[in-house]
Amino acid sequence: MTPEEVLPDALVERIRGRAPGYDRDNAFFHEDLQELAEAGYLKLFVPAADGGKGLGLEAAAQCQRRLATAAPATALAVNMHLVWTGVAHVLQARGDNSLDFVLKEAAQGEVFAFGNSEAGNDSVLFDSRTVAEPQPGGGYTFTGTKIFTSLSPAWTRLGIFGKDLSAKESDGELVHGFITRETAGYSILDDWDTLGMRASQSNTTVLEGVHVPESRIFRKLPVGPNRDPLIFAIFACFETLLAAVYTGVGERALEVGVETVKRRTSFKNGGRSYAQDPDIRWKVAEAAMAMDNLYPQLASVTADVDALADHGPQWFPKLVGLKVNATETARRVVDLAIRVSGGSSYFRGSELERLYRDVLAGMFHPSDDESAHNTVATAWLGPLED
Repeated sequence: MTPEEVLPDALVERIRGRAPGYDRDNAFFHEDLQELAEAGYLKLFVPAADGGKGLGLEAAAQCQRRLATAAPATALAVNMHLVWTGVAHVLQARGDNSLDFVLKEAAQGEVFAFGNSEAGNDSVLFDSRTVAEPQPGGGYTFTGTKIFTSLSPAWTRLGIFGKDLSAKESDGELVHGFITRETAGYSILDDWDTLGMRASQSNTTVLEGVHVPESRIFRKLPVGPNRDPLIFAIFACFETLLAAVYTGVGERALEVGVETVKRRTSFKNGGRSYAQDPDIRWKVAEAAMAMDNLYPQLASVTADVDALADHGPQWFPKLVGLKVNATETARRVVDLAIRVSGGSSYFRGSELERLYRDVLAGMFHPSDDESAHNTVATAWLGPLED
């Protein structure tokens, strides 16, 4: 199934048409989400036998790239649902059925979101500032604050994790589980008023003794880096689908830039199109070549995840390298598109103006630039000496 079959042109154009309004009003993309759900888009990873699209990571990433050309914030928020269902798919393909219930519930229309990010926690998945306290019966209560919780107005299942300091391990134990919309003890702050990616409504979520029963606890891991398949699956899906969104942003910026250059005319050159200006042509070519380098990297890495390729210690460098390349390339291409499009792109309401703000969010997603370079350097040179 091609991205065009999953997201027909008419649907893409309707989503593109709503994006400026969501951004202007700082509003959630309710209409987009409804149409995407009706089109089966939230079931990309759900097996066809259960009513889903039955796609792998490579095909899903291409769908997200296409969606992002229409509405980056919509694509970014939908990413969080697709990451969880993608994680379940990746684990299942490797013989781990611990998250099969995620695919089954997604098939029934549940919407998943990530409640993992925490302010000041640069260890990301390898430690937590949220406290997980064991309860009689095997469940846990979670107390802490989670940031960048995309899909805040719409999720029905939220994945969270915290640290059990009472565990036998000296540094504690990281406990992962899911809450539902009906779970008591959490609150969502109305604090998403940002530079870009506004429609994602990635509000802060406060957990105040939220109880997760044993049946919804799906992993307990030691603090620090480890080789549990869950960690690989999260990194694989999060980094590649994120890269797909920003690849779509760069792709759209190049398209808009080219369209604008062809329309612009030069007074000093007798009304000739700027498409005939050598300096403008150089910048367009630079943007196009940058994107041409990104497309095969996205396709190759996602195809290798699908194929269960064994890259050993090079897997994480490949994943974080793709993310950084995609976000930084997209930012450079948006900048070039604005430069060739002239002053009209500086005005509010211009699509390039919105893309310029949206693309900046890429630097804040894990893995950030510093962490990614450290990961790659360690893989090639070994760890820093004590």
